[in-house]
Amino acid sequence: MKKHYDIVIIGSGLGGLVSAIILAKEGYSVCVLEKNNQFGGNLQTFVRDKTIFDTGIHYIGGLSEGQNLYKYFKYIGIMDDLNIRQMDVDGFDIISFEDLNKEFPHAQGYENFTNKLAAFFPGEKQNIEKYCEGIVATCDSFPLYNLKNGGDYDTKILSVNAKEFIDSVTENEELRAVLGGTNFLYAGIADKSPLYVHALSVNSYIQSAWRCIHGGSQITKQLIKQLKKHGGEVYKYKEAVKFTVVDNDVKSVEMKDGSSVAADMFISNIDPKTTLKMAGEELFRKAYFNRIQSLEGVISAFSLYIVFKPNTFRYRNYNYYHFKDSKGVWNAFEYDENTWPKAFMASMNAGKDDEFTDGMTFLTYMKYDEVKQWEETFNTTAEKQDRGESYEEFKTRKAEKFLQEIEIKFPGIRDCIKSIHTSTPLSYRDYIGGFEGNMYGYVKDSDNPMKTFIAPKTKLNNLYLTGQSINMHGVLGVTIGAVVTCSEIVGKEYLVDKINATLDNA
Repeated sequence: MKKHYDIVIIGSGLGGLVSAIILAKEGYSVCVLEKNNQFGGNLQTFVRDKTIFDTGIHYIGGLSEGQNLYKYFKYIGIMDDLNIRQMDVDGFDIISFEDLNKEFPHAQGYENFTNKLAAFFPGEKQNIEKYCEGIVATCDSFPLYNLKNGGDYDTKILSVNAKEFIDSVTENEELRAVLGGTNFLYAGIADKSPLYVHALSVNSYIQSAWRCIHGGSQITKQLIKQLKKHGGEVYKYKEAVKFTVVDNDVKSVEMKDGSSVAADMFISNIDPKTTLKMAGEELFRKAYFNRIQSLEGVISAFSLYIVFKPNTFRYRNYNYYHFKDSKGVWNAFEYDENTWPKAFMASMNAGKDDEFTDGMTFLTYMKYDEVKQWEETFNTTAEKQDRGESYEEFKTRKAEKFLQEIEIKFPGIRDCIKSIHTSTPLSYRDYIGGFEGNMYGYVKDSDNPMKTFIAPKTKLNNLYLTGQSINMHGVLGVTIGAVVTCSEIVGKEYLVDKINATLDNA
């Protein structure tokens, strides 16, 4: 590591790596610092029983030629080397309800999406079309989402509530539940989640939905390959702990191991609450600092990773969003010891074999409070620490309770299991770095959209922010967020024109 770079980026999650590539392509000397053993943040994978599992990337949308994420990935140079499989065109997501004993598909392509759902709701075709038009119109109001230069979006769009919009297009309670059924993608809250978060989350999957064969860490490998190709550098086991600030300029960042590195500009791809504390509370307006510190983190998750015995569990080329109660689509996070879990998302590993899968991931909501008694412990590959016997007992008890619910949906699954592995909000906190292990940054509120607005440029002259807490979460949201952050440095119109010109010449 050199003593000085043009730009130092803290955190090697998707936002940090995409920002690094964009700026390295512009001729800046760039260095990325990562505290953990593995690069990639939510793109990380891990292996259990020779089986690869994803930490956060269970599927990706918008990767067909000409679609938005395809264009961004093409520009940063990774699209052609991804090993991906398109999910079931007629139902990439299955919304299912235990109380109704019914399953409903979300299909790819808006016409197909409409027709497949209309088969279940014959009198509702026009209402389903109205829903689709609302989703597309919402996405079209964000120019960067479609790689367009243009004015800023109309801020009124931020105040439209997702559930209220869905309820406005149909009176049919079952259809309302089906249209809102993938709200696990953004941890939907009935009276808070804005329509734009729902729309930006589901639109790209309806355009096209894909699984990464053998896990999402391949994206990280390709990103780092591109970064190095353009002269950028990346270092692991480098945990940034403190900024040195002189006259409103960040001069250097100090690492936990005592080393430091200087730069002309800094981009933080770690949690904004942590970033502000690293710089020093006194350097920011009190109201701004307090607003950021008071932001409510999105709920976390408990995950079950199941390794199957060979050739026992059939591969399905779609995900499940399963609810015990069709009326509880918007309150699955409101649980107690007896009612948990109320819902789960299930995703299968995509591998060479089309007939059987070697593993499956199940995610359900879990409040940080449930693991708070162990919050002083930290356990990663870089920094191992045993959380104790009581924590292991807690995980075992929760895994068994979760598995009992899973068995109702997938009878006989227990006979196929070779081994079970778990992660809790503490695992997400330690490996991904989110505040209290939150899944998707901070709760956005349609009633108070500006409260959760965090600009990518801070009050310090040369400190910028990126990542899932700043604009939108998800692969597409974070990629666009990185473009927004880099626009502050190189100019938005210039950057969008350059991305489009590269694609035109490809």
